[in-house]
Amino acid sequence: MIDSYDLNNEIQFLAKSEIRLKIIGELEKNPKTVKELVNTTNITYSSISSNLVKLEERNYVIKKKNKYHLKPLSKIYYRNLMDFKMSVDLINSFDDFWGRHNIDQLTLDSIQNINDLKDSELIKTTPLDIYKTHNTIKEKMITSKSLKAIFPYLHPEYPQLIENILKNNGKIEIVLPRNMFSKMILEINEDIRKPATAKGDLKVYATSKELNLYLTLCDDTMSLGLFKNDGSFDQNRLLISSSEKSQKWANNLFTSIKEKM
Repeated sequence: MIDSYDLNNEIQFLAKSEIRLKIIGELEKNPKTVKELVNTTNITYSSISSNLVKLEERNYVIKKKNKYHLKPLSKIYYRNLMDFKMSVDLINSFDDFWGRHNIDQLTLDSIQNINDLKDSELIKTTPLDIYKTHNTIKEKMITSKSLKAIFPYLHPEYPQLIENILKNNGKIEIVLPRNMFSKMILEINEDIRKPATAKGDLKVYATSKELNLYLTLCDDTMSLGLFKNDGSFDQNRLLISSSEKSQKWANNLFTSIKEKM
């Protein structure tokens, strides 16, 4: 059994050397000779050789017929380290989104899989376009046939946008604060709302619990908004993505929060 101290030591051993990481990255693809590693990494023969000796001593690689093979446990170390590096890069690239914001309502699963958002785009308002985040969401909702959403607040245009989706036989699931439930429901045309509710095309979950994030999942796009640490919603920043992984990430987060309400 590997304890956390040993695991940390092994990951540090890899992380401290860019050369070792490049070697392991190449060997993860397929076994290679020293010469092949030199050609694929553009690292000198002496540096490759000396680091292979260290990797072999630490039981990361094994040599078979002049080719170096990566051991199974080494693949786990490497992939975990790369996942962590990607997470750090993602957070750093959107520092003004993740920093100084409340992420308490993100589930452990959503945090562990934060790399699923790596293809996201950060939408920010500007002095010349103060409605940029809202209009981005609005454009997606106008063309969407389905919507899953967590609304910590209700924009005046949302009921009409929701009604239009229902008119086109779309399906909608929404989680929102209890004190907004009646306002939203009553602003949707009754002749559209009642049949949609009866068919299960419109599901609204009202909660008395605090909602600390904004989430929408339209046909092919997810969007995420966060609250600032002072408790106010940051309407100036919105993370959006159309990747398949990000949509799955958003759907899992929506389901988890819905079930807790």
